[in-house]
Amino acid sequence: MADSPREGKLARAPAFIQLTDMASESMGGQILFATDDFFAPAENLIKSDSPSFKEHEYTEFGKWMDGWQTRRKRIPGHDWCIVRLGIQGIIRGFDVDISYFMGDHPPRMSIQAACLEEDKQPEIPQRALRTGAAATPEEFEAIAEFKSDDWDYLVPMTELKSGKPDSSHNYFPINSQQRWTHIRLNIYPDGGIARLRVYGTGQKDWAMTDPKEPLDLVTIAYGGACVGFSNAHFGHPNNMIGVGQAKSMADGWETARRLDRPPILENDENGILLLPGCEWAVFRLAHPGVITQIEIDTKYFKGNSPDSCKLDGCILTAQEEEDMIRQKWDLPSHRWKPLLPVTKLSPDESHLFDSLTLELQDVITHVRFTITPDGGVSRLRLKGFPSSICLLRPRERPMMRFSVKLGFKANL
Repeated sequence: MADSPREGKLARAPAFIQLTDMASESMGGQILFATDDFFAPAENLIKSDSPSFKEHEYTEFGKWMDGWQTRRKRIPGHDWCIVRLGIQGIIRGFDVDISYFMGDHPPRMSIQAACLEEDKQPEIPQRALRTGAAATPEEFEAIAEFKSDDWDYLVPMTELKSGKPDSSHNYFPINSQQRWTHIRLNIYPDGGIARLRVYGTGQKDWAMTDPKEPLDLVTIAYGGACVGFSNAHFGHPNNMIGVGQAKSMADGWETARRLDRPPILENDENGILLLPGCEWAVFRLAHPGVITQIEIDTKYFKGNSPDSCKLDGCILTAQEEEDMIRQKWDLPSHRWKPLLPVTKLSPDESHLFDSLTLELQDVITHVRFTITPDGGVSRLRLKGFPSSICLLRPRERPMMRFSVKLGFKANL
């Protein structure tokens, strides 16, 4: 049985906002149910972009608002909605954003969570994007199968604080090592919220995987993460391991142009440009394993893809990873095992390669992806098989403790 709602305390200035928004529509998050969508639908809560305001725009139901806004409640109860997380895993914190809802935000809210097995989730009617409506009796009956009243409270009933009209964030850190799949946002009793951000790290239930089926061991959905990089001027390396296909250039890793490029470019006999510098990103795999296939996708990068790339892997303990983060990944070269040699890349194209470890069966925990000289890559997929060497690492991994300034240059 869940704890009953009670007054909680508000947190400020969190570090967890560097992590992935597990509920975002761009990560596959989905609204399953909302009690009311009269002024604006709950789907707005999980938009990936920041909320906006249109001063003179109205709908047939009232003021146009970029968020979830319910009618002024005139019946018993309170409003709530259920979100299925696009990335299921460990939640480190929430941002309940009430920007532009001054005078219309709920006085209080709470957040509950559950971990539901995929094959045991009740079927519910498909939601239609709508305004001017409340949940039907049939929808209430279907969602009752989730028994969400009994879910655990991650944030007890807490007062929402308004800040600046265009930037009003309410942050709540979470100290839980449990894996979560669904969120219930309760507002007391009604009102509007612009965005709900659910920050954390993916965690796959590896015991439920088919040992004969290769998996993407670096994807952010399973817990892969960038733990260091040389440059992220136009896009963070974590974008490369995101969910699904890239949507645009903004959805990939892109560096600044290196200033040490020679005035006249030349290449070698294999067509690889002869250049002094490179850019790199290091990733911790979601699970130690053997990489068998590598996919490097430069989709959308038509005039700014790298000339070439390479991929190396290594085995590190959690303590060694922390040491490398502090040392900006100055790891001795003999620790890196080649997974893909220097390879020419083409713009706006998906490249598939067999890993060099296919026959060696080398188990790795981290990879270093190097591009020359600079440019952008939309997706990096590393298919392979998890290994029992996972016991090498503690269950709880450190949060993002590295700090690399945009535009920092380094060579490996």
